[in-house]
Parts: sequence; C-alpha cells; structure tokens
Amino acid sequence: MDFDLENPLPFSHDDETHAHTNISHLFNIEIDHTPSKNYHQNLENSDFHITIREATISIILQISYPFDPFLSYLSINYLDRFLCLHSLSEGKPWMLKLIAVSCVSLALKMRKREYSVSEIQQDGGVIFDSETIKRMELLILGGLKWRMCSITPFAFINFFISLFKFKDLPLQQALKARATEIILTAQNDVKILQYKPSIISASALLSASHELFPLQFPCYKTAVLNCSYVQKNDLLSCYNIMQEIAKEGYESVLEMVSSTCTPVNVLDLQMSWSSDNEPIEEHTTSASTLLLNAISSSNNNRQDNLMKCRKMIIDDDSS
Repeated sequence: MDFDLENPLPFSHDDETHAHTNISHLFNIEIDHTPSKNYHQNLENSDFHITIREATISIILQISYPFDPFLSYLSINYLDRFLCLHSLSEGKPWMLKLIAVSCVSLALKMRKREYSVSEIQQDGGVIFDSETIKRMELLILGGLKWRMCSITPFAFINFFISLFKFKDLPLQQALKARATEIILTAQNDVKILQYKPSIISASALLSASHELFPLQFPCYKTAVLNCSYVQKNDLLSCYNIMQEIAKEGYESVLEMVSSTCTPVNVLDLQMSWSSDNEPIEEHTTSASTLLLNAISSSNNNRQDNLMKCRKMIIDDDSS
C-alpha cells in the first residue's frame, strides 16, 4: 500500500474512540517530522541559504512534474528536514541536483510509484548512477532518522473539517480542494516553515472558508480557535500569511461574482448557521449549484463556470 499523506499512520476512521486516540497521537508527534526551529530563522537571515533551497525546490518540481503534486510536497518535506541538519557551504549545481533527485526517489518509493533512475533525470546536465543516488538517499534517511512517513498538514485536514459540521458533501469537498491548493502553494514560502503542520492545515482551511463561505467564516474560525490542540496566536499569525499566499496564487471566487446585482444569492450556498453553530440545510438554488461546480472544477474550466453562474444570476434577477 502506498503512503497516504492524509493518513500517514494508517488507522480506521470507523471507530470514533480509536480515531480520537490516533489524531491525538498525530498532534503529539508532528514536531518530529518538521525542520528544527532554527531552520526558519537561518533561512530568513541568509539570502544564500534561501537561494539554495529555492534552487533545489525548482529541480524537485521539475523532476516530479509528471507525477501527482503530493509527491513533490513529500520530497520538499524531506529536503527541508535534511537541510536543517546539513547546511551546504556552497551551492554546487550538481550537489543540489543530487539532493533533489534523491528526495524525489525516496518519495517515489514511499508512494509506491514505478520509476527508473534515468526517468527522473531527463532534464539534462549531470546524470547520476543508481549507486550514487542510493548513497545520498542513505545520508538523507539518516537526517530524517528514518522517519519517512512524514506528518504533513494533509494529515489534519479531515479532522479540522469535521469541526465545521458540514452536512453537504460537495461543499465539504470544495472546501477541502481549495485548502489543498493553498497548502501546496504555501510550502515554497519560507515564512510557513516556522509553523507546525496542524497549524498550517487549520490556517489553510480558514483561508479557503473565508474565500468560499464568508458568511459562515466567523463560526468556522470560532470552531477552530476553540480546538484544544490549537495554539491560538500561532494560528492567527499563520492564517494572515496564508491569506497573502492565497491572494497571490489565485483570484478569489467571490471577487469574480461580486459585480452581480444579487451577490447574496451566490453566497447562500445551501447552508446557514444558527447561533449554536448547528448547520441548517436550505433549498439548493441552481446558481449556488453552478458556483459549487466552479469551485470544484479545474483551473481551466473554473472561469467558464463562473461566467455561466454570473449570467444565470443576472437573468434570474431580471425576470
């Protein structure tokens, strides 16, 4: 079975008691799967080390492009945890490529993906043989203390979503998809490295909910802040960074429909919240359904779906 970033320590979600025990365990051990606290500070204080990290990440993204984005995320996690212990004194291009290839190779093995050494070195330049890559892999594994089942923000995403008490699965999936996009984008930002994976996960979900469900956002924010596992100051600080990252990466869905005459109809996405935070299902409108499709669709189709949604709202308002 391949390594699942959402379930790094496989357990069944059917038994509520065991699920609670296991999520508590994830919160307790997540710090063992992150770079040291000094790593973020060293990067912030050194343009050289930031350049080294960015160059190596660029190679990782290039190598892992044919595979799923979670592969590159896992590879970069290995990279950061390795670099926090083995600071490079000089950025030799061949060394950066060897580290990048080895991180991707380890991630491919964890994800149970078939690959060849030549396949992940098709970008030209220096070509490493399997023995050279294996030696670097062992060096990286030593830095990771052989903890390859990384605890990442994806391990906490379902737990935090459960706090929102969704009853509509498509809306929950749309929120999860948007939060996933934000987490993937945020990994390259040095500022994110100072936070634990759980804080990154909660912040990404809050950022996504602020974008997709602004009317319900205050309730979502309260639910997360009241979680006993969350350090409030860290969460709010990380959330502010996530907001900036989200704005830079994507144009807000709400901004694209804000010029319509009836924006409330668009925001009324099948759910409102009572004073005690219990969700109240409402009738589904065709416009809100289409907006959901726009949120859930790929980037290529999102623009077209949103434009259709806008036209439908305007037509309804005119009739």
